Amino acid sequence: MSHYDFLLVGAGLFSSVIAECAAAKGKTCLVLERRPHIAGNIYTEKINNIQVHKYGAHIFHTDLKPVWEYINTFAEFNRYTNSPVANYEGEIYNLPFNMNTFNRIWPDIVTPEQAESRIKEQSSVITEKVPVNLEEQAISLVGMDIYELLIKGYTEKQWGRPCTELPPDIIKRIPVRFIYDNNYFNDRYQGIPIEGDTQLS
Repeated sequence: MSHYDFLLVGAGLFSSVIAECAAAKGKTCLVLERRPHIAGNIYTEKINNIQVHKYGAHIFHTDLKPVWEYINTFAEFNRYTNSPVANYEGEIYNLPFNMNTFNRIWPDIVTPEQAESRIKEQSSVITEKVPVNLEEQAISLVGMDIYELLIKGYTEKQWGRPCTELPPDIIKRIPVRFIYDNNYFNDRYQGIPIEGDTQLS
């Protein structure tokens, strides 16, 4: 019977890092994976010369330089900045919510102070209490206009339930910034491997 120092379940990014570090220390690992491929949820496959993310797009991002230098020893990354947009009835709005979004919805708003004041005014019915559902949390974060325009319909379609029946924590992870910056992440380093994420495993 073969002996291994470590047994790792799943051939995703976490197990790959542990196995690589262990091997560098002279240890042996047995990695078990039920899927017919490595890389777990970051698995990509080349289709018509395009790297397709089988389980949804993954963007590597970190604020730690040593982590970025380490991951770059396994792949060449593009300079990708995650700057999503929302298309509502043919109109384009920047996400995460930032000064570009606020000015697009409220053309008279051009400074952070004006945006904060408008949101405070629109969320005044919520500010006196702790939000108990997603609707209240969203209104307290960005005001009624943005909630009605960019959050309510999309969220209810995604979850199949009214926003008043969803927990407030769902919306807390979406950044709200009072600067003109469309970058979704705060992290200094981010990108996608040019040859796909699979090579990281």
